[in-house]
Amino acid sequence: MIPYGKQEITQQDIDAVVDVLKSDFLTQGPQVPLFEQSIKFAVDAEHALAVNSATSALHIACLALGVGPDDVVWTTPTTFVASANCALYCGAEIDFVDIDPITYNLSVSLLEEKLRHAKANGLKLPKVLIPVHLCGQACDMESINRLSKEYGFKVSEDASHAIGGRYLEQPIGACEYSDITVFSFHPVKIVTTAEGGAALTNSKALADKMALYRSHGITRDEALMENASHGGWYYEQIDLGFNYRMTELQAALGVSQMSRLSEFVSARHQLAARYYEKLAELPITLPYQLPNTYSGLHLYVIRLNLSEISKTHKEVFDALREQGIGVNLHYIPVHLQPYYQKMGFKQGDFPNAENYYSNAISLPMFHGMSYAQQDEVISKLSLILED
Repeated sequence: MIPYGKQEITQQDIDAVVDVLKSDFLTQGPQVPLFEQSIKFAVDAEHALAVNSATSALHIACLALGVGPDDVVWTTPTTFVASANCALYCGAEIDFVDIDPITYNLSVSLLEEKLRHAKANGLKLPKVLIPVHLCGQACDMESINRLSKEYGFKVSEDASHAIGGRYLEQPIGACEYSDITVFSFHPVKIVTTAEGGAALTNSKALADKMALYRSHGITRDEALMENASHGGWYYEQIDLGFNYRMTELQAALGVSQMSRLSEFVSARHQLAARYYEKLAELPITLPYQLPNTYSGLHLYVIRLNLSEISKTHKEVFDALREQGIGVNLHYIPVHLQPYYQKMGFKQGDFPNAENYYSNAISLPMFHGMSYAQQDEVISKLSLILED
């Protein structure tokens, strides 16, 4: 089976992890700060906080931005459930903005329309907006930033797919147009720490809050304590936090992987160029790439032109799987999940996301993918669509 995504682990990565196993620290040692430094350097942000998953990063980002039970958070329905769940963890409400049918990212025109409607009708405006850089391609962050200033909401970018990408000549994660950016280091992502995530910000105040939430709400910083220190052992819990720390093993793997970030993304672009060339004549819609952006290309999503082929969406998907092509579908619209439908969301609420879901397929795309493997994907897809 050729998977849709896969990590690349080299001997350098293995050696880095083994070195940690032989060291004095398996957690709370020097590797996590080194990993955070490597991320900051790569994306040109002031602060980076490594955590045990992107879900955890999204959660502490919401908490740091003050999301609570009286608030509402908006995101896109075309994402993994964590982009929405993080608001619910804070006791807030969640709502969605439909996607742009061309880019598959959150639609700025529909966002502006929804904001105007909410303001005109005395409805609750979002405390935080979570735009998701689907497949690695940045949202229209300049326009989102403009709207955030006009309507008074904060912005937390879900860039789980997008490390190594660029927007308007700046690295995704620089937080030029947002308050916080979140990355994922799951094994199928561009860089992996086995499991892991990070939150980036240019605000020391937000970084300090997220550092507290990451580690039980505990501090050893005397400037933050409410009482005088009792001695070198002393710490204080000054907020309610969580155990979201990343281990030294994960961080060491991350440090090693980050040294190859540009190589990872460049290889994905080479594979994408071959897909664009060799799939051009098939009855499918190929991904649109926005000008002035450089996608991280976590995913390569095609959409079936179902009116031009004899098979259904499911039949094409199943046929590819049966022939050893490990395609996937990113994502089931969050508002169609049973948990969310119990909140009142229903089929028809976000038609662009639902239409995308009806014909999208993620083709294999990973750094170590050979051209021979890619040609096999192309050949089998072509035969299935022509049959």
